[in-house]
Amino acid sequence: MERSRRTVLATAAAAGTGALAAGLLPSGAHAAPAPQPAPAASPPGDVVGKITVGYQGWFACSGDGAPINGWWHWSDNWGQPPSPSNTAIVSWPDVRDYARTYRTAYPALGDGQPATLFSSYDQQTVDTHFAWMREHGIDTAALQRFNPNGGEGATRDAMAGKVRDAAERYGRKFYVMYDATAWTTMQPEMKADWLAKMRAHTASPAYARQNGKPVVGIWGFGFNEPNKAWSADVCLDVVTWFKAQGCYVMGGVPTHWRRGVEDSRPGFIGVYRAFDMISPWMVGRIGSIADADHFYANVNTPDQAECDAYGIDYQPCVLPGDLQSGHRAHGDFMWRQFYNMKRIGVQGIYVSMFDEYNEGNQIAKTAETAAQVPAGSGIRALDEDGTSCSADYYLRLTGDGGRMLKGELPLTAVRPTPTTVGGGPVDPPPTGDLALRRPVTASSQTQSYGPGNAVDGDPHTYWESANHAFPQSLRLDLGQLRPVVRVVLTLPPNPAWGARTQTLSVTGSTDGSAYTTLSASAGLRFDPATGNAVTITVPRTSVRYLRVQITANTGWPAGQLSGLQVYATG
Repeated sequence: MERSRRTVLATAAAAGTGALAAGLLPSGAHAAPAPQPAPAASPPGDVVGKITVGYQGWFACSGDGAPINGWWHWSDNWGQPPSPSNTAIVSWPDVRDYARTYRTAYPALGDGQPATLFSSYDQQTVDTHFAWMREHGIDTAALQRFNPNGGEGATRDAMAGKVRDAAERYGRKFYVMYDATAWTTMQPEMKADWLAKMRAHTASPAYARQNGKPVVGIWGFGFNEPNKAWSADVCLDVVTWFKAQGCYVMGGVPTHWRRGVEDSRPGFIGVYRAFDMISPWMVGRIGSIADADHFYANVNTPDQAECDAYGIDYQPCVLPGDLQSGHRAHGDFMWRQFYNMKRIGVQGIYVSMFDEYNEGNQIAKTAETAAQVPAGSGIRALDEDGTSCSADYYLRLTGDGGRMLKGELPLTAVRPTPTTVGGGPVDPPPTGDLALRRPVTASSQTQSYGPGNAVDGDPHTYWESANHAFPQSLRLDLGQLRPVVRVVLTLPPNPAWGARTQTLSVTGSTDGSAYTTLSASAGLRFDPATGNAVTITVPRTSVRYLRVQITANTGWPAGQLSGLQVYATG
């Protein structure tokens, strides 16, 4: 029995560093539009412009009531509990948030607690996972569905319903992603399964749609592996059939799909180009920042050009790294991938995976230290390289990667996410600018002048709202309650930005819903002769969210700010 569903190929790593992304140019009163990347084939939807996570949902435990009645994917022998000699576990989960767990045959944890595991079959487990997704801004989950016609079928059918319920309850999107691995009679059976079972889930308001169509994923076509031996004609027939059913079809394809070499069979380019979205697999291909940069320059960048040329949405994989192999570099490896994909201009990102404890590539909560891992097991915890990381660290990191993808955080090669909650060297100092590189959203933006430009620390980049559409606003998330006494607003210092008055107010909130006025609406003059800066002193107030609303601008018919700075000191 295979431990992992997907063959892991050795990385052909080569050192190399991609060119740094060019920054925005200093602006005049209203600069010409910055050069834009090739347009996406599709507008933003539930997968384009979003973070999608691969969701296995394939863990069961003896006694959980699942039809499979065993330790599904936790053990090599599912009929026996996992133990050091009978295990499929590469990383150990942090189980403190689960209402119900199941005793294994592993020794006790390092802290003396019994070694227990969760079951995906428990609805509370799935609810917990989707609550984490909501908390960290993860948009969409791709539920993996393998051949459902054998002994796993009833459990997989039930998991689809549990994922649907959780997505609806927690306001997330989900879609069915077929994994064709080892599915010999895939061609007729995948179609039949869609018609008889999975299509019904598209009635859910939580089912992901793109371009108005329900999303379906198919993983495995074209891989040069014995358990994926279908012909190109068979694969093309399946893709074409799903499109004829009115679906938007996403393809999980080989890393080297474009050239038809290495992990890709030759002669499949017609299949790949038939997909609406391409997501090349990356697990086992990269394991260091140097690898990520090499693939950025030599694989991802030409992939995006190919997709642009053929009207395909490009959704590359980003992975946290195999924890047991020491790939993670306490998050720097994963952040480098987010940074590289953002500067390419990808249409979406697929995180591999949410709950893949069998490959050590999970972002879901994981044991922090040896105290939370079975004693003597050799399983590494998140602090394996000497850096303390909270159990939810990779969820938080994924959330920040999603905000950078959407323009809510400025493009930065420097990881903004602290490894532990409420501390770490990347937290803004209490006496400094509390807004620097924090998540920020806008009511609208013009061209490439997104809200992240207002908190990137560069006085020459700026946010500009839609024109002739007041009122407009920026909303800043400070991450936690902060005492605010001073707000500084700026425009670019270039003299070409003539003096102007913007009428604006500043409000604050502890929960993002109810706002209190910190500075009432007034006309504030920005003048390049005095640095194009305005300082607003407010009564000391503890807020997490701060909003600047602009209702008029005498210099241009839009809201404009190059800097939004917040201070806890006068």
